[in-house]
Amino acid sequence: MKKLQLAAIGLSALTAMSMSGCGSTNAGPANTTIKVAYQQFGNYQPLEKLLNTAKSEVEKANPGTTVTLVPIKAAENDYYTKLSLMNKSASTAPDIAYEDTFLIKSDAAAGYLLPLDDYLSKWPEWNQFVTSAQDAGKGDDGKIYGVSMGTDTRALWYNKELFQKAGITVPWQPKTWQDIITAAQTIKDKVPGVMPLNVYSGKAAGEASSMQGFEMLNYGTPTPLFDSASQKWVLGSQGFKDSLAFIHKVYSEGLTPTPQQALDAQINSIVGGQWLPQSKLAIALDGSWLPSNWGPTGATPWPGWEKTMATAAMPTQNGQAPGSVSMSGGWTLSVGAKTKSPDLAVKFLETALNQKNSLSYDIDGAQIAVRKDVMSDPAYKSSSSAFGVLSDVVAVTKFRPANTDYPKVSNNIQVAMEAVMTGQQTVDQAAQAYDQAVSSAVGPAKTTGGK
Repeated sequence: MKKLQLAAIGLSALTAMSMSGCGSTNAGPANTTIKVAYQQFGNYQPLEKLLNTAKSEVEKANPGTTVTLVPIKAAENDYYTKLSLMNKSASTAPDIAYEDTFLIKSDAAAGYLLPLDDYLSKWPEWNQFVTSAQDAGKGDDGKIYGVSMGTDTRALWYNKELFQKAGITVPWQPKTWQDIITAAQTIKDKVPGVMPLNVYSGKAAGEASSMQGFEMLNYGTPTPLFDSASQKWVLGSQGFKDSLAFIHKVYSEGLTPTPQQALDAQINSIVGGQWLPQSKLAIALDGSWLPSNWGPTGATPWPGWEKTMATAAMPTQNGQAPGSVSMSGGWTLSVGAKTKSPDLAVKFLETALNQKNSLSYDIDGAQIAVRKDVMSDPAYKSSSSAFGVLSDVVAVTKFRPANTDYPKVSNNIQVAMEAVMTGQQTVDQAAQAYDQAVSSAVGPAKTTGGK
């Protein structure tokens, strides 16, 4: 069924792209059309608002031009697949794409993205982007292929009212993984009918499982996923097994959604749009963007959410230094390598991510700002009480390996998580299968350990 759905999504997206002009240029500069491909999924609205604003402003400033927005209705993994399919042909390739930072290197290496260095060197606002945000858009060749729209962090969101019913003191700050499990067990015992904990797991949640779930655990262990010194993937890792063991424990003991619920393709939207606002979920290991759903213009307005919800830093496994961990990523706008109107495409990018539009997007989308002039803006600084812990963990945050093989590894992480979550494999079996799959996918020369 999923293959049929994917095929339908792909056909719909490709048809939309073809109908939108099949090329990027008509008679000349005064009659130019550019296409902007982006993900449309769940309840997230700030992105569409930003792109529509930029479309209006670019068309007004450039009479005779048309900006066609091409939504791709798909979950994350399916969005990546559809975008890659579009990029293979000049007739369907977008001029601008909403690009996840972890795909920049692989998509640049595949020839899908246009290097932006010459353009950005002439854009006065480029210096407003912090160095880490500029680096997020770099390919393996050191050139810039995407401009960051904002970044994010991850932490534990918890419902203060449910904690109080369970007799757990708030504010709450677990020191170890066991503290999280203990709190979840207490909630299960004291507040029946409430789901104690959500940790994304399995292929349905896609990169959310890898990043919000597994890597928030694994990066809190002594053994890394990737050895940056040797530039090799670490196999046979005890930290990998311990992270899978955490997933197995919380799912097997009924402290989480059922595997069937966790494998719902809409799980990302259900958590932020239903379970948390309806007080059906006590603890969610999730991202800094959640409040974007709950504001007056969000998909699920939740007046007073700040009185109900709070955040705690995700602790390391046993409380070892630095004590807590977070993961950061984010999205960029990139220009397609096959565009026939690079100047106009870059104008769109610069308009969308100027100070005014970035400020609005970062507030609406609960983004961690990457422009210095947005970070210091009073409207941004006062926009959400949640930015406290979520901004503090930037000091300990980690980034996914900047490696073209990461998408393959991420997929195998999801497979391993799903295997232990559903009870199809033991932790040792799933870890061994992961080691074999990664070695095969990236080549033994790019791995270390696991002999």
